[in-house]
Amino acid sequence: YYVGGAIWLHQINDDENFEPVASVPEGASKAVAAAAGLIDREVNQTRWVANDPPFMPSVLLDNMPSFQTGMIAAIGRFTTELRDRVARVRGSSAVDPDLESAAGRINYPGDVWIFEWSGTPVQPSSESQYRRAMGDLQHYNDRLAKGQAVFERRADNLLATLDRLSDDLGASSAALSQRVDQHSTNWLDTEADNLFYRVKGKLYAYYIILQALKFDFANVIREKNLDASYDEMLGSLRKGATLYPWMVTNAPLDSQALPNHLAAEGFLLLRTRTKLEEIIDILQT
Repeated sequence: YYVGGAIWLHQINDDENFEPVASVPEGASKAVAAAAGLIDREVNQTRWVANDPPFMPSVLLDNMPSFQTGMIAAIGRFTTELRDRVARVRGSSAVDPDLESAAGRINYPGDVWIFEWSGTPVQPSSESQYRRAMGDLQHYNDRLAKGQAVFERRADNLLATLDRLSDDLGASSAALSQRVDQHSTNWLDTEADNLFYRVKGKLYAYYIILQALKFDFANVIREKNLDASYDEMLGSLRKGATLYPWMVTNAPLDSQALPNHLAAEGFLLLRTRTKLEEIIDILQT
């Protein structure tokens, strides 16, 4: 039951060609639609396994829940930046209510089941909160298409958004580096795969969202001649997001026999950050 069920449920959704929506209405945001589409895929079309109770066979899984929670963390970071910056008129307007609600719900812990054995016995599950966040994002986008919400497509907003995402990737880079420094003397690092897939999920979500963000800020990217740099950044992000080793190893960096997958992922992550910083520098001019 446990082994067969875990194998049946295991799924890493890292399809680089995933298209959340074929098109968005004029005036709406493709990046917001992409974020909502990723949530829909992970909680409605795929089982959310990070909070499954002990009697479910998916409790044996660790790579899939790490990947899913990494994705949600990236979507949460993007939604927060959207709420605080892009969806306001130079910070002088009120916070959009849909984005305020979405940001709070998408940052809900991913391991909360509907029942808890201490404290409040019944609570909202992680996937129920994420579904409501998805609805908030979709409602915001509907209002945006009708001219009832704000999405400021300015260079300074793109700069600030990319800068926040770069900072988030920097934190992931530090976590990878620390794991390699402290545990690569023994290649049998049983926690390396959890970190690898958590970062992979974050890279994948950012890849899908930043692809869509290029569409939203097409005028800015064209005016600043950023197409080549942006595409190079997406290329490094795609390679990191689609790494899928049969077994994750954290071997010594100079090992002749075994790779260090955390170092490989970290290299592609740093290449992405380098291109992001290059784009940010151009946007500042």
